[in-house]
Amino acid sequence: MSEATGAPERFGQKDSARLEAFSDGVFAFAITLLVLYLKDPVQSASSSVSLLQGLLNQWPSFFAYVTSFATILIMWVGHHEMFSYIVRINRRFMFLNGFLLFFVTLTPFTTSLVSDHILSGDSQTAAVFYSGTFLLLSIAWNILWHDAFHNKKLVGPDAKTQEESNRMQRNLLVGPTVYGLAFLVAFFSGLLSLVLTLAVAIFYAVGTRAPE
Repeated sequence: MSEATGAPERFGQKDSARLEAFSDGVFAFAITLLVLYLKDPVQSASSSVSLLQGLLNQWPSFFAYVTSFATILIMWVGHHEMFSYIVRINRRFMFLNGFLLFFVTLTPFTTSLVSDHILSGDSQTAAVFYSGTFLLLSIAWNILWHDAFHNKKLVGPDAKTQEESNRMQRNLLVGPTVYGLAFLVAFFSGLLSLVLTLAVAIFYAVGTRAPE
């Protein structure tokens, strides 16, 4: 039954496909916005510098861009893998998915903060906000996966073995743990916090394997 209207829920494979398509659009939009914060260093520089020097001076923007791009990409891949298990959805899952996308859409803004302030006196504040957003994003991600795989009505009967389930749970804990560490480190070193954030994306890219 729908909690808001009291009507029975009738969400099937067509609805799960629509939700995945909508989510793909949000991921694509967020990842596209990231590149807009990369500027021509010669035109934006207040003093006359060469293009090469300007590009070198812009390394914080590239570093933040790579980190955020990799994080959103890995999140999208995991989201796609999750929907390979899901056969239907319900209202709660839809709202939890929207909660996840809320933090995804914040990523371009937090990336701009880091790229603009990582070498300034406000680097710690920018890194705290950046890593804190990813921490909340990873928590939302864990809640979404937990809801999907602990509600047997949403996934197929052969969605995962016990071994796969245990491995998945261990992998899911890496994000909140390292992002939490990055959040604490950000109060002392903004740059180190950013490195830890990138390490999470690298772990999920090379340290985990897709479901077979």
